Amino acid sequence: MSTDPLVIFTPSGKRGRFVVGTPVLTAARKLGVDLDSVCGGRGICSKCQITPSYGEFSKHGVTVAPDALSPWNAVEERYDSKRGLKSGRRLGCQATIQRDVVIDVPAESQVHRQVVRKAASARVIEMDPATRLYYVEVEEPDMHEPTGDLERLERALEAQWDIPEIKADLATLARLQPVLRKGNWKITVALHKSHLPGAHHLIDVWPGLHEDGLYGLAIDLGSTTIAAHLTDLATGEVKASSGIMNPQIRFGEDLMSRVSYVMMNPGGDVEMTQAVREALDTLIRELAAETGVAERLIVEAVFVCNPVMHHLLLGIDPLELGQAPFALATSDSLSFPARDLDLTALNSSAQVYILPCIAGHVGADAAAVALSEEPGKREDLSLIVDVGTNAEIFLGNSTRVLACSSPTGPAFEGAQISSGQRAAPGAIEAIRIDPRTREPRFRVIGCELWSDEDGFAAATAATGITGICGSGIIEAVAEMRMAGLLDPSGLIGSAAQTGTSRNIPEGRTHSYVIHDASADGGPLITVTQGDIRAIQLAKSALYAGSRLLMDEMGVDQVDRVVLAGAFGAHISPLHAMVLGMIPDVPLDQVTSAGNAAGTGARIALCNVAARAEIEATVRNVVKVETAIEPKFQEHFVNANAIPHATDPFPNLSAIAPLPDVSFNSGGEDGGGGRRRRRRSS
Repeated sequence: MSTDPLVIFTPSGKRGRFVVGTPVLTAARKLGVDLDSVCGGRGICSKCQITPSYGEFSKHGVTVAPDALSPWNAVEERYDSKRGLKSGRRLGCQATIQRDVVIDVPAESQVHRQVVRKAASARVIEMDPATRLYYVEVEEPDMHEPTGDLERLERALEAQWDIPEIKADLATLARLQPVLRKGNWKITVALHKSHLPGAHHLIDVWPGLHEDGLYGLAIDLGSTTIAAHLTDLATGEVKASSGIMNPQIRFGEDLMSRVSYVMMNPGGDVEMTQAVREALDTLIRELAAETGVAERLIVEAVFVCNPVMHHLLLGIDPLELGQAPFALATSDSLSFPARDLDLTALNSSAQVYILPCIAGHVGADAAAVALSEEPGKREDLSLIVDVGTNAEIFLGNSTRVLACSSPTGPAFEGAQISSGQRAAPGAIEAIRIDPRTREPRFRVIGCELWSDEDGFAAATAATGITGICGSGIIEAVAEMRMAGLLDPSGLIGSAAQTGTSRNIPEGRTHSYVIHDASADGGPLITVTQGDIRAIQLAKSALYAGSRLLMDEMGVDQVDRVVLAGAFGAHISPLHAMVLGMIPDVPLDQVTSAGNAAGTGARIALCNVAARAEIEATVRNVVKVETAIEPKFQEHFVNANAIPHATDPFPNLSAIAPLPDVSFNSGGEDGGGGRRRRRRSS
């Protein structure tokens, strides 16, 4: 076994061993990691910036020492002195590998930027924001009636707007007197009124009539991506939506890996809190610059996030969430000034609202989904699945709503997949396999053409065909099952068994070749037996969580399935059912809710009454804990089959009968076994 240092790149998850002294940029290129460079490794362009992570990474089985990379050299020193490098950054062309290391490639260093698919969904929202503008005419001071400017403003607000009481922080109070005099005692004030009893909070003041509006942020803080919607607080219009990778990925792709990092590395929680807050400031500034909205006019932010991200955003050690009984520091909603989160890219008096959490593994993001989709207000039985690294699942109707979380892991997002990658231009996002010829055709992000259509090669020349993302791997596995390349147990057949040379041997198992550009120095994109296993584990966890809620509800069927989340919006209902991700229902009853968590955040931003509504709703949701339910493991094992070992799928059988094939490993034809049965597709 090689003793060369192990290098692990995030967020791609690609890894390999390299001799001591290998430049990071060289290692990245050999592994096919998306790391930019245009200056030929001379340290001029700075596009190859990377962030090494130090400490113990139990998931990867490595401990990264402080000297894992070579010390700063003169080229980096010169670049930093002239242009500046962010704290913790290195130049990949200059830093060399000395020991085992985990290296994060930030979004700005990636050639193919990830497509963060969390655009705002169209939604009619009744506007009643917590922060509003009020034009006020204030009495001038009078020596015979000595009162302060703030008190006379308060008196004017009560007389003209029926607002009896206000409070102000020092920064706003310091601006009040010059603004009153500049406006000749006519001013516009921004007041924030919580849904809870209390005084209005004076956020800002402008002389005369202020007509440039007020804006708020609805932020979905996920474990993989952060998405923000800059919203007009008068109209509800989303001025712009944008997203970035969560920089905490370098500490662990899934939530428990991050909790483990904190356990193994004292102060790790502080590192992750700082990383995510800096990323939020960057994202907010980008949105403000894109729209031309002054940062001062962004006066409010609403956050939704899972419990671990909730604690790390707030600067709370998430250790208790990694062990039973999974206790939250608080499950209530929270309201406080944005400056408490060290956010500087918005108004200095801006306010933050965080939706309540439901339980230790069902967080504010799940509450936002419930606010958006309202399962408790429907008569039919709805299963709502927010698909992500950790899936949140609701089952309910007007009589009862249940919820659970299920640890699906990052496979659905292209991680831990041999040719997998995040959603970026060049990634295969959809695939079809001809059941007779077993030949694939596919579509990549950034091109609307299919691979067998004229013009595809020219249209993808710039991006190339770089890998396969989450929606693509789901469709690939399902298509392989429908084409008879895969048996119900998830075993890939050999070339002799399946009749296609695209099934190639790989040790004692086989892989299916989707795209082979290796002759021209490009990638060989395959689906391996390990990939199938990773998808089986993820989909089994998802299905087992749904089935557990159905047991608790005492039903064997649901009326409708809603796929929520940015990823859920790109899943084909047919392929999800073939895979056995969701229970069997009529396909026309499987719908997408888009980024429901983000929509819930926008509702809470634009309608203050919705905050009280969701706080009441979560108190009535019944939480089912998958970690301690004995039947979860039984459901998980049965769900390993594709689509399922025991549950019937009559709706699926009616529209897509699956080939009756069975393969065994270690057989007579080079490791693939022999074909027992086959029914023509």
